[in-house]
This record gives sequence, C-alpha cells and structure tokens, in this order.
Amino acid sequence: MGWIFSEWCRSQARLDGKTVVITGCNTGIGKETAREFYKRGGKVIMACRNIEKAEQAAEDIKKVCQGLPNLGELIIKELDLGSLESVRKCAAEILETQSAIHLLVNNAGIMACPKYFSKDGYELQFATNHLGHFLFTLLLLPRIIQSAPARIVILSSSAHAYGDGKMHLDDINLDKGYSPSNAYCRSKLANVYFAVELARRLEGTGVNVYSLHPGVINTELGRHIEESHPWLSAILLPIARLFIKTPIQGAQTTLYCSLDEKCANETGLYYAECAVKKAHLRSKADEKAKQLWDESIKLVNLQDYNPFPSTST
Repeated sequence: MGWIFSEWCRSQARLDGKTVVITGCNTGIGKETAREFYKRGGKVIMACRNIEKAEQAAEDIKKVCQGLPNLGELIIKELDLGSLESVRKCAAEILETQSAIHLLVNNAGIMACPKYFSKDGYELQFATNHLGHFLFTLLLLPRIIQSAPARIVILSSSAHAYGDGKMHLDDINLDKGYSPSNAYCRSKLANVYFAVELARRLEGTGVNVYSLHPGVINTELGRHIEESHPWLSAILLPIARLFIKTPIQGAQTTLYCSLDEKCANETGLYYAECAVKKAHLRSKADEKAKQLWDESIKLVNLQDYNPFPSTST
C-alpha cells in the first residue's frame, strides 16, 4: 500500500515542554500524528467527538510507546465540530487549563456523506471541515499568539482543486443542488482559503500557518464513499491500492509541517509529500479567501471578536 508518492518527515525535533492540540485523533492519521507528538515529549490534547474511542486511542498510543524515554502527556477533550456550542466549550476548557499552545493541528474531517446538517443547521461537511475548525482556531488564537513561535496546521486535500470551485456563500447549505463529492471539495477549498487568509492576518506574530494534502489514506474518513458512490470502490479500488497510504504514511506531511526546521519560516503555503506544492486555487484567491473569512465570522457569530494584536493586519 502507498507504494507511489510516499515521502517521510525526517525531522528529529522534539516537543518537550510544548503543548499541542489536535482534532479528530482517535483513529487514522490523526491517531498516528498524536502518537508521534507524544513520543517526542509533547503535551498532546486530543480533541475528539467520541470520548470513549479517544480514551481507547490514548491507551493504544501509551501501549505502543511503553518503555520509550521522555514521553509526553495525553489529555482528552470532547469536541464535536458539528456543534458550535461544543467547539466553544472545548476551547474554553483548553484556555482555562493550558497556559500555552505551541501547535494546533486541525485534522478532523468527514468526506462525501449524504446531505446531513450540523446541530446549527449548516451543511455538515462545510460545518465540520471548515466552520468548526474556523471557530476553534480563532478562539484559541490569542493563546497561540502568546506562545509564539507557534504553528497552525490545517489538513485540506487535493480535492480542493475539483468540484465546481465555488464557495456558494449565497447558498451555504447547497439547497440549489447537493452533491456529496462537490460539497467535500468545497470544504477542502475552504481549508486552503482559510490558511491563506489566516497567514496574512498573522504576519509578524511568529505564528505560521500550513495547509496540506495528506494523500489518499486507508482510514475511516472514506466510510461514506460506498453509501454515496456504490460503484466507485469496485471500479477504482484495484488501481487505488498503488496510491492508498497507511495511516503512518499519511501522517508524514502533517508531521513535516508541524515539526520540520526547513519550513519553520514558511507560512500560508500548501504542502504534499513533505514539500511545498502549488495549490490549485481559483482566480482572485486572496479576494475569495477574505470573502470566506467575512462570511464565516458571521456564521459562527464572532462579529465583535478580534483575536489579533493591534499591530496585526
């Protein structure tokens, strides 16, 4: 598996004394990423929707790492990105208990599901993959800025280049026409736009922002594919096996953006296979990123909130 396109993070950097927050890490590449952070001495806050699965994941990580020197700490927090109330509660608990946040990894996501809605009434893929992380990041941002140098890593996908390329800000719930795959592509394009605009606004703060494509991974993320596209796996699976990565392989670009010294001074860029790649952004990307930001602020009700220092633009 993953015989084609599978680079590795070579950094030996450790996270002793550092606090890391990672979403959706009870399985898949998130779990492998959390394990590596824990292995490198970090205090790892595992923000997950399913507490029981998160606790089991933490036990698995500890078991695998048992006997290794200078391990970190694992802390579990409940976070349902499909509920803005849950996002606010989780962020408040983290801010109350953690004096610093050196690394935020927005890893959680859903893919190509039927048309579902979040608890706040938004189309679920956009709500989970973008809006929940948008709110979570901005609520934690003052603490992240205080902890600089710091990094924010946003998992997107090469799917951002596909679909119709529109944000549909005048039709957030895609009532005029819903396609599971197009909705997923929109949410992943939103991830890249978010990284671009966030990096611009954080210029000069010592906080760098990265978006990335982890690769095609054999994880639970694709659990809705057969439901939405029953023909897809039967036709493409034999070919896909050459490209499908294990969770460990799929975590490498996240680890690279989180740890590697070579990209420590890079920000607002898009990565794949542990290297900078050209994101397939549509025309007027900066303008569209700002439009998405402004609309997202309204959707999560943060109009009167400013997480940036007065010197930040």
